[in-house]
Amino acid sequence: MTTDTQASPHDAVGDSLAEATSDASLQRTVARSAQIEQEITADPARFRVLTGDRPTGNLHLGHYFGTLANRVALQRRGVDTFLVVADYQVIADRDGVGPIRERVLSLMADYLAIGLDPERTTIFTHSSIPELNQLMLPFLSLVTDAELRRNPTVKAEADATGGRPMSGLLLTYPVHQAADILFCNANLVPVGKDQLPHLEQARVVARRFDERYGRAQSDRPVFRAPEALLSGAANLLGTDGHKMSKSRHNTIEIGMDADTTAAVLKKAVTDSDRQITYDPAGRPEVSNLVLLAALASGRDPHEVAAEIGDGGGGALKRVVTEAVNEQFAPIRARRTELADDPAYLQQILTQGNARAGEVARQTLDQVRAAMRMQYA
Repeated sequence: MTTDTQASPHDAVGDSLAEATSDASLQRTVARSAQIEQEITADPARFRVLTGDRPTGNLHLGHYFGTLANRVALQRRGVDTFLVVADYQVIADRDGVGPIRERVLSLMADYLAIGLDPERTTIFTHSSIPELNQLMLPFLSLVTDAELRRNPTVKAEADATGGRPMSGLLLTYPVHQAADILFCNANLVPVGKDQLPHLEQARVVARRFDERYGRAQSDRPVFRAPEALLSGAANLLGTDGHKMSKSRHNTIEIGMDADTTAAVLKKAVTDSDRQITYDPAGRPEVSNLVLLAALASGRDPHEVAAEIGDGGGGALKRVVTEAVNEQFAPIRARRTELADDPAYLQQILTQGNARAGEVARQTLDQVRAAMRMQYA
């Protein structure tokens, strides 16, 4: 391939990633996401989802209402789901992995407790699928250093280091995510709007691979172009009124017992107005607690606020505590059983790794065929 042909798609990718978050593109993505929801209902077998988490700490209610509950819903609708426990991503911006095995098993307990079925959802770890990670080599040949540095998440992570040199793994984070998506031929990725550039990077990699290497004994591309399933879930704040985050210690963990939940919520930030209203813009801290109560009880937040009335922050916190503890009581009971049986959790993970590994080997065989790198 000539130099001019190679440079052309690279020169255009910046525009492609920028376009992914433009107003017009967002509107198209929202419309397409709604259409996909209808297509899932009609024929869930058409789709395979890739999603996942980094094992950096215990999962919390922000995770549950933001993504986890939707994963269970997709599973129940019959969508084949691959769920990556992204243990290699833990070291992208850290000096070590910490208590990684304990955290991975904690994620497994959370996943199974909320209702993810390992017979229908393939749960696996990055480090256990060498074929997935091997895709990084040809994929990295399809992107440039400048493209990676323009990625919003890479830029944000680099800014957050306070001048610390960026690791090569952090710089290539978008390509690793592309490998996560493409190795299992996922064509649907649940994302928020801020994650669309990552998905666009995976689409760029899939397209460039087809353009550069062709197709492996088929009239179809090796990789399907993944699409976004935009999350309509509410964004919960932490108990201090800021973004719910493990690092801020402002979370309510899925596995917390009822007494700990009550103690954490008792310290949650409110305001001095005794009349409880749902006004996310004007009263974010109060509205966040109202929303949490509404999500946990399956009610409208305005209805919850009206019922509390002039009861003030104390009444609001009691309502939230009761709603959360009631909904999560069976989940927590199941989670305790699972956490007490690490051998079972390891068995489920081993099974998921085996299935993901087999899929990855098939994909890598197709990649090698397309690249004319089969020697046996």
